[in-house]
Amino acid sequence: MGNEPPSTTAGSGFRRVVELVASLISLTLSIRVFAGKWQLIRTKLENLHSGLITGDAASLSGVIPAITGTVEECHELARRCVDLSYSGKLLMQSDLDVTLGKLETHLKKLCEIHRKNVLMHSYAVVVSKPCLGACKEDMRFYLRDLLTRMKVGDLGMKKQALINLHDVVVEDDKYVKLVVEVSDFVHLLVDFLGSHEVEIQEECAKVVSVVAGFDSYKGFLVANGVISPLIRVLECGSEMGKVGAVRCLQRLTQNSDNAWCVSAHGGVTALLKICGDSVDCKGELVGPACGVLRNLSGVEEIKRFMVEEGVVSTFLTLVRSKGEAIQVSATEFIQNIASGDELVRQMVVREGGIRVLLRVLDPKWICSSKTREVVMRAIENLCFSSFSSVSVLMSHGFVDQLIYYVRNGEVSIQELALKVAFRLCGTSEEAKKALGDAGFMAELVKFLNAKSFEVREMAAEALSGLVMVPKNRKRFVQDDQNIALLLQLLDPEEGNSGNKKLLVSILMSLTSCNSGRKKIVSSGYAKNIERLAEAEVSSDAKRLVRKLSTNRFRSMLSGIWHY
Repeated sequence: MGNEPPSTTAGSGFRRVVELVASLISLTLSIRVFAGKWQLIRTKLENLHSGLITGDAASLSGVIPAITGTVEECHELARRCVDLSYSGKLLMQSDLDVTLGKLETHLKKLCEIHRKNVLMHSYAVVVSKPCLGACKEDMRFYLRDLLTRMKVGDLGMKKQALINLHDVVVEDDKYVKLVVEVSDFVHLLVDFLGSHEVEIQEECAKVVSVVAGFDSYKGFLVANGVISPLIRVLECGSEMGKVGAVRCLQRLTQNSDNAWCVSAHGGVTALLKICGDSVDCKGELVGPACGVLRNLSGVEEIKRFMVEEGVVSTFLTLVRSKGEAIQVSATEFIQNIASGDELVRQMVVREGGIRVLLRVLDPKWICSSKTREVVMRAIENLCFSSFSSVSVLMSHGFVDQLIYYVRNGEVSIQELALKVAFRLCGTSEEAKKALGDAGFMAELVKFLNAKSFEVREMAAEALSGLVMVPKNRKRFVQDDQNIALLLQLLDPEEGNSGNKKLLVSILMSLTSCNSGRKKIVSSGYAKNIERLAEAEVSSDAKRLVRKLSTNRFRSMLSGIWHY
């Protein structure tokens, strides 16, 4: 050994002390006495291990002997505590305190060396990222390396460590659990959120956002003070930093328990400002900000504060924006905040909300079907609770928009438009007349044979309501195909049809019109009424037969039905 070159000797001593520290960390986990002291010692050992592995043998050669001696002494103390072979508690406590002091001294010395040497990338030992499926010890080893670089590295090293940390927590959930288990990690991340270095703040926000995506860790993050620095980032951070912070807050506030914490730190005001100054902002910031405010609005007192601060006007402006993500988020927020709250709903209507929503529904307005679906649902939820709102809808051409989407929309928006038309039909006689004038009855007839039972039911019920209006009845019977299809669907063997009771009800209404009664009787499918009357338990079809019982009809029935 005496003939070995100094570099070889330094290398072997370096490897030995690293192995000794790792072994000692494992040994301390089995100690059951002086638990508090050993927890402190274990934390120091973990930091020492991280400090060693991020250095190199040459730069650390001067401190290796002293560290090795302390670690060997500590190893002996650990063995005696495991075996309960120490001579007295007071003496052992004193020895443990001395060891803690020595470890602290070694850590300070390592930090000084790192600042002088390890900060130079050309001298730093880079620990490779473990492959997928690696054992926890390898993963923990890698994280300790990143933690050390974040603690003692220069700006570039800290940023790269955060980027690497983000990569692994996104790639494997196990890393997230390990990060949370190391209290120093979370404390350091919280500190980095308040960093004056924009790049550090941005990368840190990304990491915290990933951790916040796990329900079991949200409370831990909040307890460690993450809310306040996140809101400071919203107030004065970079654009990218704000995006990371708002996404994190959106995840944290999915738990309503955290709403008050966000509000207490001025989060509501900061979020409203972002949404109010959104003319030049991108949807990746404003969209999540809308999401946070939507989560917070579940607390009544916070919602009232938002309303007092002009949130309705702010979000109606956002609905008019060109960004679809912002439009969708803003519309959903307005719908949410007005749900079950008549005062807020009236405020939305009073500030022109209906006109704003109808503008997005205009077929000339360029947007996706998803956006139109969201707006259509918002109109349904906001505007059918009062006659005045329905009147505003009607006066701004809403019926024309509905008929357009029923005829030309994709299946999802088409069925949604049908549902809204069905609800509109039940609001007033004027609405029924308007729907009839727009040509809705012919479209409803087409849906009577749809695959969806719900669609068939809505179409039949809406049509039943429309033909109650005399003007609509006359218009309906003008098309022979309308009555023919109704009678075809009354075939008792027809399984995929609308509700036969509603169909009979429609036909009963049509018999009030002379031309309607004649067309029913003269139809080649008229016998389906008779067959249904014979087959069904209810008397609806029988009443319809009686209503149609003229001499001509009796002869058509060939005496099969007797009165």
